[in-house]
Amino acid sequence: MYCIPITLSLRRGVRVSPSDHILGFGDVNYVPITLNLRRGNLRRVLSTAFIEKYGPYALIAGGSDGLGFAYAEALAKRGLSLVLIARQEKRLQAAADRLKEAYQVDVIPIVADMADINDVEAKIRALTQPIGLLVYNAAFAPIGPFEEKTRAELDMAAAVNMRGPLLLSKLLSQPMIERGRGGIILMSSLAGTQGSPTLVTYAATKSFNAILAEGLWKELRPHGINVLACMAGAILTPGYAQAETNSKPAPGSLRPEQVAETAVRALDKGKGPIVIPGAVNKIGRFALMRLLSRRAAIAVMGMNTGGLA
Repeated sequence: MYCIPITLSLRRGVRVSPSDHILGFGDVNYVPITLNLRRGNLRRVLSTAFIEKYGPYALIAGGSDGLGFAYAEALAKRGLSLVLIARQEKRLQAAADRLKEAYQVDVIPIVADMADINDVEAKIRALTQPIGLLVYNAAFAPIGPFEEKTRAELDMAAAVNMRGPLLLSKLLSQPMIERGRGGIILMSSLAGTQGSPTLVTYAATKSFNAILAEGLWKELRPHGINVLACMAGAILTPGYAQAETNSKPAPGSLRPEQVAETAVRALDKGKGPIVIPGAVNKIGRFALMRLLSRRAAIAVMGMNTGGLA
């Protein structure tokens, strides 16, 4: 059994008994009451509050597998319906079917390439469903020495990792402002804390996302919109497994579900603008930013990214 203090607002004209404990603020009076809720009812109350704040739909860019699918599950189990954007149609449809069956929510799959932001925006504008939460998880990581990267790879990284989150944040935040509620989660990375050899371009774009989220966090808070950047370390996704040439995962590696749940809980609690999943990663970021010189931090990161290919 849980006891939860809930405050009800009573506008002028609503009568209460003289024995009621009333707190007055302007033209609104507040009556503190307590509801006793069993575990199942508590979940429903919390889920309803989450939907009212961030629903009815959440849009996840890069939502068909790995971390994106973990975000989809974290939000679906809280009652949000979903719009999933990904490039691979079969994988995307399979993810949508799994989520519908498991959580009984509506899932709209949109096949699109985040590098083509004009096409993505057109498909989002065609939707009639209100979107109360943006999760930008799509990313392109050109791994290897910068001198070997092609112009096409650099263009792709800039388009997917920076232009995409920037313009989708602009597109979807305006209706949120009008409704006075909503949220934005931008995936950043600990690689963006400092220069990262072997991940030069990716790290720079992830730094952009962190700075973007920090500014939006301050600007959009007065409109009832929560914004955060999730600065994760290594995430045990299929993509990471393919890129990592060492037999052991990097220190502080987390499962996608751990990262997604940490970010969603932080958003719900109004935390931000930066959230770092995992104790090891928190300590690592503190050391890289506060204890080491920039040169030393870059060298340490280089030792951790040297096994990527």
